[in-house]
Amino acid sequence: MDRAARAGFVARGIIYLLIGIIAIRLAFHPGDGKQADRSGALAEIAEKPFGLFLLWALGIATAGMALWRLSEAAFGASGEDGDKAGKRLISFGRAVFYGFVAYSVLSFAMGSGGGGSSDKKSKDITATALGWPGGRWIVAIAGAVVVGVGIGLVVRGVMRKFRKHLKTAEMGPRTERVVDVLGIAGNVSRGILFGAAGVFAIVAAVQFEPKKAKGMDDTLRSFTDTPAGPWLLVVIAIGLLCFGAFSFASARYRRT
Repeated sequence: MDRAARAGFVARGIIYLLIGIIAIRLAFHPGDGKQADRSGALAEIAEKPFGLFLLWALGIATAGMALWRLSEAAFGASGEDGDKAGKRLISFGRAVFYGFVAYSVLSFAMGSGGGGSSDKKSKDITATALGWPGGRWIVAIAGAVVVGVGIGLVVRGVMRKFRKHLKTAEMGPRTERVVDVLGIAGNVSRGILFGAAGVFAIVAAVQFEPKKAKGMDDTLRSFTDTPAGPWLLVVIAIGLLCFGAFSFASARYRRT
């Protein structure tokens, strides 16, 4: 499980680095056709030499992350409160999430495209949910949950709560400072991204309009519509690059 977790952190880091690079490109070249989401990152990998091998490696590594989270749900996570029911439930939710990610990566490697872009999937899921009885409430509550996750990530970054999961005693002073910066910037950027996506889901529910829901790509593009223009997207993209690098640091120093 320890090796599975560390391989999963490396895979996550690679995906977020690629998403960050694509997002920076989109800030100044919005019409280049690239998707700033997981499908876009996988497409970038597929175009490279040994791309298919790398896709399979990423898929297997992400599956390892899902198994590690599942083991935490079953047997408890590291740390003093790792056996608490709440912690186990969170680990189970993460296991399900990384299971879906692994499935999409492996599907992409097998040539099925991984289910399409995050934007299309968000709109399709929202349209389906809005058609259910009480669909508006379901979508609105889901959006509020995503906003809550975003706020939690911002708090996690600002308060440096990620440090309790790292073997800081094994770091030198300079390494520790760098990892702190990466963790803060990465978690805050992800939190802002999640929060914005959640707000769009709530708007879609209130207006009963599935097209208002946005995946990662459309959410990132929406930052260019602010008074800051493309520069806000650049800042968020740099934060995603930091989170990718923080994932690599987690592969080395995470307590598993």
